[in-house]
Amino acid sequence: MPALDPSLNLREQVLAQLRSEIVSGRAAPGTVYTVPTLSTEMGVSTTPVREALLELSRNGLVSPMRNRGFRVEATSLTELENLFDLRVLLESSALVAVARRGLTDTAPLIALADEVRDAVGRDDVRGYIDSDRRFHAALVARANNPLLTKLVLSLRDDMRLYGIDSVEGKKRQQASVGEHYQMIELGVAGESDAIAALITRHIQEWKPLFTAALQKMA
Repeated sequence: MPALDPSLNLREQVLAQLRSEIVSGRAAPGTVYTVPTLSTEMGVSTTPVREALLELSRNGLVSPMRNRGFRVEATSLTELENLFDLRVLLESSALVAVARRGLTDTAPLIALADEVRDAVGRDDVRGYIDSDRRFHAALVARANNPLLTKLVLSLRDDMRLYGIDSVEGKKRQQASVGEHYQMIELGVAGESDAIAALITRHIQEWKPLFTAALQKMA
């Protein structure tokens, strides 16, 4: 596991790295993380590692094991289906609200979309997961409903992105890049129906990939 940059927020770096390992399937269900081992591998103190694992535990991605560490939890096809349904419902509602308000000050969003594009260009899956999350968080936040933003991010963090670094997953990453810029354009234009259709497709087109990968792991 790569060392972290001490000039940046260590807890957030640890959290992003571990979340990426888990949701991408690189850390398979049943994997056990221990605070001392991770802190040594990452070259940081135990405090940010412990805080990150506790956060992942609150999100249900890992479970604490008494005196043993934290175990990566499995997910089921039913849970995956439910997550997709809820994500479509909430994220489409959020973006409709954004479009109806009329999206302005798009430079920060474009910069985040550029980060996603650059991560895909580098074939950096962890960078893609992190920048994609930040793009959607910033876009949904423009609905000015903090509770809705919190729920959307919670659902996104619960989603297992199994197969994201496969050949098919990388193709889907590439296709998603242009969709981010389209969302911004539709938000500016106030096209609420079109933005709802786009975010629905943007989410749902990952479903066959994740489902097939999860079935293989069963």
